[in-house]
Amino acid sequence: MSKSYSETLEIIINFFEWHGFLPADRFEQSIVQEIVKNRKRTNASIAIMKSIEKEQTKPTTAMLLSLFEENLVQTKEEPEMVERKFTDMPIKENKPIEETTVPKIRYERLTEKMNVVKQDFSNVLDNVKIVKSSFGKNYLKLELSEAELVKLKRTLQNI
Repeated sequence: MSKSYSETLEIIINFFEWHGFLPADRFEQSIVQEIVKNRKRTNASIAIMKSIEKEQTKPTTAMLLSLFEENLVQTKEEPEMVERKFTDMPIKENKPIEETTVPKIRYERLTEKMNVVKQDFSNVLDNVKIVKSSFGKNYLKLELSEAELVKLKRTLQNI
């Protein structure tokens, strides 16, 4: 602060005069004028930000997204799938399909193993979480302990 009371008062008066608050004016009018002036400044800064976003930020974002392959699909004309006709190939004679028989015990063991594999696979799928990335594609995270992973590997090798 200033050294004396009069210097402090002079600084305060200079502050109000600088900002357009004169002692002779009505206080309400000068406040309304300041509010209008601030709104104009705010609108001008918003317009500047929008132009910067349109001219500078969006192209940069598009380049980053294309770098990290995020949802930026370029339109490619895919060739039509045309079925080839094989006229030069000799016609094979249809052989009758032979029926195979599997013993009941072996069939039951195979179904039990299949059920175990299904349960293990559903357990793995339950432990998969989607992780959303701010840059690049989202990825999957497997939340299994090392012991569970070793157990799954051993189970698959024994089948």
